[in-house]
Amino acid sequence: MAFLEVEDLKKTYSTGEEALKGVTFSIESRDFVSIIGPSGGGKSTLLRCINRLVEPTSGRILFKGQEVNSLNSKELKRIRRSIGMIFQEFNLIDRMSVIQNVLTGRLGYTGLWRSLLGKFHKHDVERAAEICERVGMKDHIYKRADELSGGQRQRVGIARAIIQSPDFLLVDEPTSSLDIKIQHEVMDLIHKISKEDEVPVLISIHNVELAKEYAARIIGLQDGKKVFEGTAKEVDRKALDTIYKYD
Repeated sequence: MAFLEVEDLKKTYSTGEEALKGVTFSIESRDFVSIIGPSGGGKSTLLRCINRLVEPTSGRILFKGQEVNSLNSKELKRIRRSIGMIFQEFNLIDRMSVIQNVLTGRLGYTGLWRSLLGKFHKHDVERAAEICERVGMKDHIYKRADELSGGQRQRVGIARAIIQSPDFLLVDEPTSSLDIKIQHEVMDLIHKISKEDEVPVLISIHNVELAKEYAARIIGLQDGKKVFEGTAKEVDRKALDTIYKYD
């Protein structure tokens, strides 16, 4: 059984937009898989359906053998502890410090009120500091998030995800607002964490060359449909024509 199985996944929004049209694929326990495709092709919706930040219309999602679609709110909360997510727009709280933002990754364990009051366990605070050092933010842990550069903000987002001790990482367009040098630094960091922690990654990314450089396998979405799946070497001109409908 695969680590993650997505079967005939569909999502139709209330507007009538069909964002996903029967997508099927699987992820193994040490995979690093990129999703590429044009804007509006369904990449972000797909990621958010996996942890039910967006509710699928139909299809099945099996995470470590458990059907995610049928979980109640308590069970879903438990599963989400195992699935870290790194966002394109960082989703940091600007008025909070770096270490406070990282500690929000423990919300699923600490509880809302303890988190709001800043009453984190001592070992969580110590681990947050260690993770800040790991992602290159050791010297910035007491800075407010709104004082950071884009690359630094994304490093905080990565730290917040890994303090969950996730079994799986969903990563949504982590480099889209960053310059080329910082894009590589961020991808290096995510890839290193995936390998060192043995955490599989499913990452949507707009930059095809970055996808080919870091991912062992690539999935192409076009208009909500999976139109390609193969290795990075197989992403040739013909594949790109199919994914992006180049003239």
